[in-house]
Amino acid sequence: MTTWITICDTCKQEDWDAETHARPHGEDMAELVEKHAEGRAVKTRRVSCLMGCSHGCNVAIQAPGKLCYTLGRFAPEDGAAQAIVDYAELHAESETGQVPYRQWPQGVKGHFVTRHPPLPEAGD
Repeated sequence: MTTWITICDTCKQEDWDAETHARPHGEDMAELVEKHAEGRAVKTRRVSCLMGCSHGCNVAIQAPGKLCYTLGRFAPEDGAAQAIVDYAELHAESETGQVPYRQWPQGVKGHFVTRHPPLPEAGD
């Protein structure tokens, strides 16, 4: 099963201002995550708004039949994008989507916002 990194491309951090920023912080983060995910065992997609505005920049780590996570409070920086992709690969390798804390990349610690149980199988 494929693990997806869903990236909010409309996230704006507190310092965002139309006078000083050409585009939302989320677009910058999306480009960085996409760059780091190239050739890796995860896929990316962009969405407009994950409704976590007070936690921007936001991403969701998702796969069918596994725990899913929303992470936020990232600056659109190379190190953050690398940590997100590294965590997503660990999620992909996990049977349940749960990754032991000791394996988490340092760059995602403190960024978890929500955890969602897998959806029930059809007919459950």
